[in-house]
Amino acid sequence: MNVAARTAWIVGRARELGFALCGVTPLQRFPEHKGFEEWLARGYAGEMGYLADARRWKPKEVLPGARSVIVCALQYNTDHPYSTEGGPAGASEKPAGWISRYAWGRDYHEVMWERLNALVEKLTGEFSESHIARAYADTGPVAERIFAKHAGLGWLGKNTLLLNKDLGSWFFLGVILTTLELEPTLAPGEMPAGDLCGHCRQCLDACPTGALVEPYVLDARRCISYLTIELRGSIPEEFRAPMGHHVYGCDVCQEVCPYNRDAVFTEVDEFEPRAWGTETSLLEPKLERLAEMSEEEFREKFRGSAIKRTKWRGLVRNACVGLGNAQLENGSEQHQRVVQVLKRLENSSEMVIAESAQWALSRIL
Repeated sequence: MNVAARTAWIVGRARELGFALCGVTPLQRFPEHKGFEEWLARGYAGEMGYLADARRWKPKEVLPGARSVIVCALQYNTDHPYSTEGGPAGASEKPAGWISRYAWGRDYHEVMWERLNALVEKLTGEFSESHIARAYADTGPVAERIFAKHAGLGWLGKNTLLLNKDLGSWFFLGVILTTLELEPTLAPGEMPAGDLCGHCRQCLDACPTGALVEPYVLDARRCISYLTIELRGSIPEEFRAPMGHHVYGCDVCQEVCPYNRDAVFTEVDEFEPRAWGTETSLLEPKLERLAEMSEEEFREKFRGSAIKRTKWRGLVRNACVGLGNAQLENGSEQHQRVVQVLKRLENSSEMVIAESAQWALSRIL
C-alpha cells in the first residue's frame, strides 16, 4: 500500500469510528508554533505551567522518530439551548449555574482516547511494518489546533479555536503521532483553509471578561474557562460580576460565532447532559445545590466527568460567585435559604470558599 492509499485508508477507518473529520500532516514545526511561544512569553497562560513544556513548540521532541500526525475531530454539540439564549441567573425560583457544553456528559478525554486508540489498533493490524503510534486526547504536550489547521480541517478563528466552514467549532480534537510515512491530506503547495472570519468580531465583542484582547489572541487570565477551571486561588474581583452564572467553563465565543449558527448535532450519546440526582442534571444545575455539596459528594457525582478538573473547592467557589450574581428577591424564601448557605460557607476552613461566600453575601444582603 503506497503512502496515498495509507492516508485514504486511515481517513476511512476514522469515519467508521465516528470521527467527523480526519486529516494527516507532517510532524514538523509550523509558523504557529512560534506564535505559541510568544504567547507564553506575554504571560497569557496564567498559572497553567504545564503549557510551558517546550515540546509544545518543538513537536519533533514529543515522539522521537515520528513522521506524521493524524488529526481527528469528534462533534459534541447537543440539541439544547445556548447559555446566551437563557435568562439571567436567579431569574427562576432556583437560580441555576452554567456548565460548558463539552462537560455535560462523559469525560471527553476518555471518549476520545478510546476511539483514537481503536484507530491505533487498526493501524497495527493493517500495516505489518514495524512502527510506533501514540494517541493524545488533550492529554499531552501537543498543539492540536495547529496540526488540525495544516491537516486541512479548518482555520484558526479570531476566538483562537479551530473553525470549519461546515461544522463550526463544536468538536474535540485528538491526534495520533506515528512513525509511519503517510501522505498529507493537503497536496504539496496546497495551503490550509483560508481565514473566513472576515470583518466579523462577534466573539471579541461578546466575551464577558474581555479575554480576547485582540483578534486571534486570548489572555487566558481573563477567560472564564480559566478562572473557573484552572485557577486555584480566589477569582479576581473585577471578573466576578461578568462571570454571571458560569460555574465551569464558558461557551459564549462559540455560541455567537456565525459558523455555529446551524451546527449539526452529535450522534454520540455520551455527550448528552448526565443526570445529577433526581432533581437536576448538568444542564443548568442549581447553584444552591452546588454550593452545599460536600467534597465526598463531589468525588462521587463527578467521577468520569471532566468537571473533576476544577476540584471540589473550585466548584463551590464558583457556585458562591454565581449566587452573588443571582437576582434573588430580597426576603423571599429562596433568598433566605441562599443567605444561610453562604453564611455557613463563609466559615469554611478553605479560604478560597470562605472569601467567595463573603463576597456573595455582600452582594445579596
